[in-house]
Amino acid sequence: MKEKVVVLGAGESGIGSALLAKKHGFDVFVSDLKPLDSSHCERFKKEGIEWEAGKHTIEQMLGATWIVKSPGIPSTIPLIQRLLETGHTLVSEIEFAARYTSAKLIAITGTNGKTTTTLLTYKIVKDAGFNVGLAGNIGTSFALQVATENYDYYVLEISSFQLDDIRKFAPHIAVITNITPDHLDRYQYSFEAYIQSKLKIQENQKAEDYFLYNSDDEILEKAVFNNEVKAQKIPFGFSAQGGTTYINPNIHIQHQHQNTMINSAQFPLYGRHNLLNAMAAATIGNLLKISKHSIRESLIHFKGAPHRMEKVLTIQKVDYINDSKATNVNAAYFALESIDNPLIWIVGGVDKGNDYTPLLPLIRKKAKAIICLGVDNEKLRNTFEGITEVFIETQSITEAVKIAHKVAVPKDTVLLSPACASFDLFKNYEDRGDQFKVAVRNL
Repeated sequence: MKEKVVVLGAGESGIGSALLAKKHGFDVFVSDLKPLDSSHCERFKKEGIEWEAGKHTIEQMLGATWIVKSPGIPSTIPLIQRLLETGHTLVSEIEFAARYTSAKLIAITGTNGKTTTTLLTYKIVKDAGFNVGLAGNIGTSFALQVATENYDYYVLEISSFQLDDIRKFAPHIAVITNITPDHLDRYQYSFEAYIQSKLKIQENQKAEDYFLYNSDDEILEKAVFNNEVKAQKIPFGFSAQGGTTYINPNIHIQHQHQNTMINSAQFPLYGRHNLLNAMAAATIGNLLKISKHSIRESLIHFKGAPHRMEKVLTIQKVDYINDSKATNVNAAYFALESIDNPLIWIVGGVDKGNDYTPLLPLIRKKAKAIICLGVDNEKLRNTFEGITEVFIETQSITEAVKIAHKVAVPKDTVLLSPACASFDLFKNYEDRGDQFKVAVRNL
């Protein structure tokens, strides 16, 4: 009798997990509370995969060898609790997929910066001629690539939700870019629980592996000090000791008594936070013995992540920047910090228990106008109203951009950096960013 794999959630990761499980001879059952796209149903039929939509039938799941859970499903729901009580092993897609590949894994997590660092690392490694895939919380499903490709390396962006359900997942190189409060509703509003979730990225590493962390982040530095780390620790930051640091305009990488210096003067991304991302990615390249010339060329020609400090247009000497991916206060802080021109800030959305007060010094110093974009702007109003010359509320991205255009004068910057989730007025942060870009181009 064949062993069984149950896949909960038929999104990108779920479909990949189902196909990988089928390839390795499991009976597969996919269950999703939402309706399935017709193309997915056809794929499942073709592969002989059973599925259900609009419900979860627990009787169909009992006895499974593996239950692969979508990262979007909290472990606190009754279905998951019942499965755990009956002794089932729940794992994430990254855990399941990693068991079926011998490729070297480079895994990157953090509250902010992980997408940019992942994309930059992938570019450095790919440009150097490595046979490398890009997956995880970005791009095509990791499991699907393991099922259909034959890469020697993977660069993986990993969320805390994916790390929550690992057991043996052990990347050769692990990175934490930073840790600030986010998604705390998923962690019973415990910041410590969220920190421990992030630290799971290195818990199965061995002495021959590497763990990179941002030592400028005091919370992360303390967490690393207080937790056992078996891998070789490599700090990076502007004040890092014995790892990778930055002395304008060069990234200095110290490793095994060698000092590699990479000129980053032409690195195209704004801000201190992006230099930290570049330090992490350059260090990974150095660990893989990629030449400093190749790393530098990749840095220079990197275009950045969509919706992350993405320059849209300059109109009448006013820059319009799309940072829709800034869905928390810390991400917005980095964006605001990187702008030198007088600022018109478009902010707002679904508040996640945000404390906006860390932004006040930057707003007082840089902003001339705040345009709130959300259904409920009360907390923003209470924090920022009266701080700037202009404070306006709107529920339309088109109107917000038109107002910004009227307020702006040459050498100003209009920045969409919401510090909030997008689900009140938009499908997701990509939709919000795309609508912003359309509104700017229609001016």
